[in-house]
Amino acid sequence: MTRDDSGGRPGPAGRAGAPDGPAVPEPVPGGPLSLRVPALAELELLLAVARLGSLGQAARALGISQPAASGRLRALEQRLGVRLVRRSPGGSRLTDEGALVSEWARKIVEAAEAFDAGARALRGRRDSRLRVAASMTIAEYLLPGWLVALHAGHPGTAVSLAAGNSATVAGQVLEGAADLGFVEGTEVPAGLDRAVIGHDRLLVVAARPHPWARRRIPVPAAEVAATALVLREPGSGTRQVLDAALAPYGGPAAPLLELASTTAVKAAAISGAGPAVLSELAVAEELAAGRLTAVPVAGLDLARALHAVWPAGHRPAGPARDLLSLTRRPRDRPS
Repeated sequence: MTRDDSGGRPGPAGRAGAPDGPAVPEPVPGGPLSLRVPALAELELLLAVARLGSLGQAARALGISQPAASGRLRALEQRLGVRLVRRSPGGSRLTDEGALVSEWARKIVEAAEAFDAGARALRGRRDSRLRVAASMTIAEYLLPGWLVALHAGHPGTAVSLAAGNSATVAGQVLEGAADLGFVEGTEVPAGLDRAVIGHDRLLVVAARPHPWARRRIPVPAAEVAATALVLREPGSGTRQVLDAALAPYGGPAAPLLELASTTAVKAAAISGAGPAVLSELAVAEELAAGRLTAVPVAGLDLARALHAVWPAGHRPAGPARDLLSLTRRPRDRPS
């Protein structure tokens, strides 16, 4: 008998009739398929040995050491319970059983290559689309500019936008219906990470005929709390901030009107229905044109942070990461 190319000593005959190596242990029957089917790395090694005729050359082709290749081959033979390779100073060649196993291995490796190509195609599809959810004020007054800038840098990215109140946006991100969300409220549910992307403040506004629009001194916060206002619905970021600010005064009075969009609240205030509370972003044009007047309020802090949100533990990647970086660029505040 001859010494094999791994330097091993001759031993008794193996199960496959190979007289040049130690007997191969019987495989353990039963158990999960993952414990009975060889690992992909072991099958790739077997195919490399068949192709190159040398365990050493196969090891170099796969970027592993020869001792590691020898161990991987032993593990494969032990798993299957048959001798697969005969090694000698002149090289390595497959046994009859090894040749048969190599044909099966080739099909598995080809299937793995197809799987990998499919997974890469899915990643490519993911990286070419972006699902955004945003609360009303951000969706109407900030996102359009960000999306124009994103398109300039990534014209192949398809973007879908869903607008809703802050609670709805957070829910969409939690459920996986949006890759990135933007909210204005004070509360972010568990399961989401967030980052501040800007700051905003709410204004109490009224049409010029309203008494508050003609007052020379600020309206006390307690009076604001006691007055029926035109408000956004519960769950909106605007409502969350206002409720928190008025909590020391017993919270806001029952709304005069409770509307589900910034545009509707603004239209009601302009029509003279009553004072409203809106983002300064939303009313900048109306204030400049004189259709609404900002009402000074004493003792009420209505500043708020704007947040981007995403699933906890999963930092935004691809187009979501690029959009997030655009939101942090300096912007002009409305006059």
